[in-house]
Amino acid sequence: MYRSNEDRTEHSASFHQALYQRLMSHAVKEDPNAGFLAEMIASWIAGEGALPRFMGLEKDAYDAMLETFFPGMSPLDAGDRNDIEPERGPELEDVKALLLTHRNNSTDAELWVAQIVASGCMGSDHLWSDLGLFSRKNLGIMLKHNFTALAVLNDKNMRWKKFFYRQLCAKEGFIMCRSPSCETCSEYKACFAEDGMFD
Repeated sequence: MYRSNEDRTEHSASFHQALYQRLMSHAVKEDPNAGFLAEMIASWIAGEGALPRFMGLEKDAYDAMLETFFPGMSPLDAGDRNDIEPERGPELEDVKALLLTHRNNSTDAELWVAQIVASGCMGSDHLWSDLGLFSRKNLGIMLKHNFTALAVLNDKNMRWKKFFYRQLCAKEGFIMCRSPSCETCSEYKACFAEDGMFD
C-alpha cells in the first residue's frame, strides 16, 4: 500500500515513541542513565542519529548494558549501521579518554556512556541529535550526571562537541581558532548555544 512521506514520518515517529515507552517500562529507574539510554536506543533502532553498530560498544558490552538497565527486555538490534572509519579511531579514543578522565567513578555505566558519546562525536550534526537524545538539555544533564567535573567547565554554554575538541586542543597546547576572544569572534553563534545546558 502506498504511503505518503507524511504518513511514513508519522509511522516512524509512532514506532520511535512506542519503542521508547517499551524500554522505559523495563528501565531501572533508580539510575537516570536509564532514561538517557532509552532515548538513544529508541532513536538508534528507529534509524535516527549517527551511532554505529551496537551504539559504538562491543557486542558483549551492549548486551550487558541492556541487561543492566532494561532487565527482561528482548534483544534489540538496529541491524546494519555503518562502522566508524578506522582512521578516526584515534580521534574517538581521545574524546573517550577526555570523558573518562573526568568520570564520577559512581558506576561502570560511565564507561558505556563515554564510549557512546565519543562515538556520537564522529557524526556531523549536533551531538545530542547524533546520539539520538530528545534534546540538547538532556545531553547536558547526562554529561553532568556522569562527568560532572568536565561538564561544569563548559560555563559559557559552548556546543558540546566544540567544547570537547577545544579541551583536547588546549591539552596539546594549541588553540583551534584565530579570534583573540570568543566574545568578539564572528563565529560566536556557531560555537555557543542560546538555550540552557542543564535546565
